[in-house]
Amino acid sequence: MIHCEKGLFTLHTKHTTYQMKADAHGVLLHTYYGPRVEDCDLSYRIRYVDRGFSPVPEEAGKDRTFSLDVLPQEYSAAGMGDFRLPALDLELPNGSRTADLRFKSFRVEPGKYTLEGLPAFRGDETLVVILEDAAAGVEVELYYGVLEDCDVITRAVRLHNQGGQTVKIRQAASLCLDFQRGDLDLITFDGKHIQERSPNRGPLLPGVRSAESVRGSSSHQHNPFVILCDHDAGEDHGLCYGAMLLYSGNFQAAAERSQFENIRLTLGIHPWHFCWTLAPGEHFTTPEAALCCSKQGFSLLSHQLHRAIRERLLRDPWAGQPRPILINNWEATMFDFDAERLVNIAKSAASLGMELFVMDDGWFGKRSSDLAGLGDWAVNEEKLPGGLEALVPRIQALGMKFGLWIEPEMVNEDSELYRAHPDWVLQAPGRMVRSRQQLALDFSRKEVRNHIYDALKAVFSSAEISYVKWDVNRSLAAVWSAALLPDRQGEVYHRYVLGLYDMLEWMHRDFPHMLIEGCSGGGGRFDAGMLYYTPQIWCSDNTDAMDRLRIQYGTSFCYPVCTMGAHVSAVPNAQTGRSVSMQTRGVVAMHGTFGYEMDPAQITPEEREIILRQTAFFKEHQALLHQGDYYRLSDPFQNGPYTAWELVSPDQREALVSVVSGPIQGGPPCRSLRLKGLNPDFYYQVNGQGRYPGSALMEAGWPLPLPWGDYQSWQFYLTAL
Repeated sequence: MIHCEKGLFTLHTKHTTYQMKADAHGVLLHTYYGPRVEDCDLSYRIRYVDRGFSPVPEEAGKDRTFSLDVLPQEYSAAGMGDFRLPALDLELPNGSRTADLRFKSFRVEPGKYTLEGLPAFRGDETLVVILEDAAAGVEVELYYGVLEDCDVITRAVRLHNQGGQTVKIRQAASLCLDFQRGDLDLITFDGKHIQERSPNRGPLLPGVRSAESVRGSSSHQHNPFVILCDHDAGEDHGLCYGAMLLYSGNFQAAAERSQFENIRLTLGIHPWHFCWTLAPGEHFTTPEAALCCSKQGFSLLSHQLHRAIRERLLRDPWAGQPRPILINNWEATMFDFDAERLVNIAKSAASLGMELFVMDDGWFGKRSSDLAGLGDWAVNEEKLPGGLEALVPRIQALGMKFGLWIEPEMVNEDSELYRAHPDWVLQAPGRMVRSRQQLALDFSRKEVRNHIYDALKAVFSSAEISYVKWDVNRSLAAVWSAALLPDRQGEVYHRYVLGLYDMLEWMHRDFPHMLIEGCSGGGGRFDAGMLYYTPQIWCSDNTDAMDRLRIQYGTSFCYPVCTMGAHVSAVPNAQTGRSVSMQTRGVVAMHGTFGYEMDPAQITPEEREIILRQTAFFKEHQALLHQGDYYRLSDPFQNGPYTAWELVSPDQREALVSVVSGPIQGGPPCRSLRLKGLNPDFYYQVNGQGRYPGSALMEAGWPLPLPWGDYQSWQFYLTAL
């Protein structure tokens, strides 16, 4: 719901309010964002105080209480006296770095805006507030989308050069959010390859704290999602704000606590190595950012974000249908396979209830190791006689769908493609930076994308392909494009991401029934931008169940279970050397997209029975697992005796509680687990037994079994009577 009156703009979701106001000087001030309030002009909260060294714009005259350095602004700009984090930094033809934005007009549109070439949520209404730097001839459109039922407000910015001279954009954040308080914590989600998205929380101190990436992707190291919250906020209480960027490249999420104990959050494309040339008549659009606010802690924040992503972002070709349980051959064969070996794995998997066979790396070109073949996207018929036309029907005859792995953005030097087009890689002249023995193709160039896509399209069209895993296994370095002039090299990183999205959009257009799973060495590009194109993403290359407890815990703060690629792999685990029971591996993996990475012929009869139970259970309860409200019942980073989590159906009539214990210690205490999200007035059976009030299960708790051995697990399925 959007209200506009006399320069006052109020956006309401079901439980939140967002407001801004154009003041007498045309400065767009941010007045409030938080729990929903009745309609009123909240600019009464803004204080005007003489702050000494804070500059005063010309039109304020002798009024030293009016300074951009201290006022809460809706979209801050560099160079005009606000020394805090800027949202916009323009370089003008005369070399100055100034932008003076003043309110010009607005419009309200039914339905939510879309962004050409960029991912965006689907929403209910749009507000566009137009600011102008008259001297520079630059118009800035601030886009606001309202997802009323999800309590989400989206933001994006479009810059137009309406003047007669070229300007350069040095920074253009997607959002700027000012808080008239300084007592907030910042939570970022950080890590590394095979240990992604660990929550890091701390109070904001004077200065700037940020999470960012300059690796060319959103990265394993930092995620483009952050939370600002009260110091005492927890899972079920306290005010908290979540902010995500729908973008898969270099980003910066920065929070500054200023000299007067106010907080500013900016989120957008990282300004490092970014410079966009905007000629007269041209426009530039930032990626979308999304905001959500909860006054009831992190659980509700997650529920609203999960709902928004599931219902308003994902484009799932199997929406409303169960996702198939897959088997991937990588850990069973690596590069060493042929058609017969793949079919034998598929036969064993089909007998265990698996429904999708995925052929991983090694099926194309001269790909017998990671030293060669990337870029040559034609089936290796020495391994697969007759190509996919011969193999896929044999897999389908087993009652299984077929999928395959690709890495379109990369190339090996030992490939026909590189030998023909060495200038198609991102490589600064005189520099060579390899990673995993591969180079990055210049996806900013359409001829490069066309060549790769034409080859892949021929493969996808040769047989019925139901699923594709799109991988990328290196960060970008020594970035330079032979297709751009020297003064336009600051555009390469962003043009690369736009090219990536462009090609993914072609796949949606030409193969609308094919599920695409994103991957970047696991979770190196796990962001909402990719989820728009790939409705599930491989959560991490680390499949160790105990490590996955932490990885999936951190991921769950923003991203729903149905987006997390999670599989059961063989033991000892390839990343940790740890051995965990098949039972526990399955409990952890089914709280994701669910699948297996192993040779089913190598398992024991006892493990075979466990897998049969797991696949049957997942098929029966996939709606609850993928659509239920997710509750974190414990924090695996606290090194407690167990990790527990719960999923509750929207009608509260069923729930699934999962518990995994840590290393055993002698004489363990008896413990009970307090559940969440149940209806206190309902009575529930637990695993088909008893009659327990929801209030008792939530307040008094449910007794846990005593563990016997390391890494045990239990599941409790609740149904309302």
